[in-house]
Amino acid sequence: MYPKIGIRPVIDGRQFGVREDLEQQTVNMANAAKDLIESNLCYPDGTKVKCIISPTTIGGGAEAYECETFFQTQNVCATLSVTPCWCYGSETMDLNPLTIKAVWGFNGTERPGAVYLAACMAAHAQRGLPAFSIYGHDVQDKDDTSVPADIQEKILRFAKCAIAVGVMRNKAYVGLGGVSMGIAGSYCNSDFFQKYLGIRAEWVDLTEILRRIHLEIYDHDEYKRALDWVKKNCPEGYDVNTEIPVDKEIDPFGIKTPHTPAKKEEEWEFIVKFTLIVQDIFFGNSKLLEMGWKEESRGRNAILGGFQGQRMWTDWLPNGDFTEAILNSSFDWNGKKEPTILATENDGLNGTGMLFGKLLTGTATIFADVRTYWSPEAVERVTGVKPTGKAAKGFIHLINSGAAALDGTGASTDENGNGVMKPWWDVTEKDINAMLKATDWEPANLGYFCGGGFSSHFRTRAEMPVTMIRLNILNGTQPFLQIAEGYTIDLPDEIHKPLDVRTDKTWPTTWFVPNLTGEGAFADVYQVMANWGENHGCLAYGHIGADLITLASMLRIPVSMHNVPKEKIYRPHTWSAFGTDDLEAADYRACEKYGPIYQ
Repeated sequence: MYPKIGIRPVIDGRQFGVREDLEQQTVNMANAAKDLIESNLCYPDGTKVKCIISPTTIGGGAEAYECETFFQTQNVCATLSVTPCWCYGSETMDLNPLTIKAVWGFNGTERPGAVYLAACMAAHAQRGLPAFSIYGHDVQDKDDTSVPADIQEKILRFAKCAIAVGVMRNKAYVGLGGVSMGIAGSYCNSDFFQKYLGIRAEWVDLTEILRRIHLEIYDHDEYKRALDWVKKNCPEGYDVNTEIPVDKEIDPFGIKTPHTPAKKEEEWEFIVKFTLIVQDIFFGNSKLLEMGWKEESRGRNAILGGFQGQRMWTDWLPNGDFTEAILNSSFDWNGKKEPTILATENDGLNGTGMLFGKLLTGTATIFADVRTYWSPEAVERVTGVKPTGKAAKGFIHLINSGAAALDGTGASTDENGNGVMKPWWDVTEKDINAMLKATDWEPANLGYFCGGGFSSHFRTRAEMPVTMIRLNILNGTQPFLQIAEGYTIDLPDEIHKPLDVRTDKTWPTTWFVPNLTGEGAFADVYQVMANWGENHGCLAYGHIGADLITLASMLRIPVSMHNVPKEKIYRPHTWSAFGTDDLEAADYRACEKYGPIYQ
């Protein structure tokens, strides 16, 4: 059952003229909010978000109970209380500790909706139940059923983020393997997932994948279809291993010897099976039940996961770059599909940032190393060319071992021909073909991946608005979020080529420029790089920092750095009780006071 937004029409309970006079206006507000949300927002699978309205207007505690009893049968994850008038705050408020709450008080002069809103916010504060306050900037007439733009923005931001909270609840993080190369985000913190996101942590040993390959526990018809598609659409690129001279003293076992065509064909077969099996572990597969594998057919109820890869697997077997890239993308051999979040090197914290981005946008997200800051001086020294335009003050090289979603090519286009990343349900066959054409699959650098495999190789060839995201954990228990809105840039070849090959020729590259504020962590591009909390980050399409801040406040995760304009920040009303000047410090204090929502 989809998580829903429950709309609570709250009313002055006094009969004999007062309540009766307000019924229609109150119901109109509820219907307007429902129509607004359902016509603008989608679940991750592309289905329109669903709202339900209380079976009765709520004038007191008995009707509040009737509403709550109904909502508990409907998987309501958040409530929006609406009213045009004075009501009895503590008698009509939502007391369920697990629902995300907002209250819209109509800005009109006939009835004191603003007075109720203030009283209700005070009641929520006293009861320790944070709620979002929604109040229009301009006074409306009581018969005005329109929803002003500023109200629409707040309702939609609240609903979008609350649905994300509801979608995550009771799902699972599935970690394939263990910790990768000591990466901090690769240590699966089950307490974080459970207490802050409502997500179960699951661990799957990598021998399970080998068992399923050995026993052929996968859909054989889909395997053939997927392999045929790969052969037609995933051309092999340049083999960097041909550049490595033979040196038996350094490499007595010939590990770095380029693989033969026959060996590479075997690797593709293995990789395609591996990809199908990862999907089955995550989500289950009814085909496996038909084959007699009942337990395997159920899957693990995943909403995201990660693959350890390096080094124990990739020192021996093909890497997971194809699997990660194609699952994270908005299409595969079956056409367009919802991206599956699969974090490289089992970095579940970066996977969580990717999940946030996908839930808020419906688009694929790009996993990458936050690899290098290039100052304009260093660029000119190395290339002889001074960067201009958005690159003039420097940029960050985002690059990783071929695991980035192919949507990161920027090859999809809008109606004006601009390179974009789209909600997966809007991706067209033309977009898919363009993304495939912009990508080749280069044999893995055997110095990194002794077991071979193939890395997706592309260059982001579009200037797109994006938001870089990173979730970290402080002192073992305290999560915090980092946000940097900015743009991908397409550097001229005379700059791109000499800089790109300094890292690895086989990996996908995205050049990123954050929006600068001239202050703090966003004083310049170097400070963004210097303050980033991990070696990994991800890119979500669009400038979604304001949505991320709202979502983080719902989850009680403080935001340590961001470049979102102050006027766009929208958190629960009680956050102002913790300070109104230094909002980052107030956010930390509020999150610490309330604690995780599933504690």
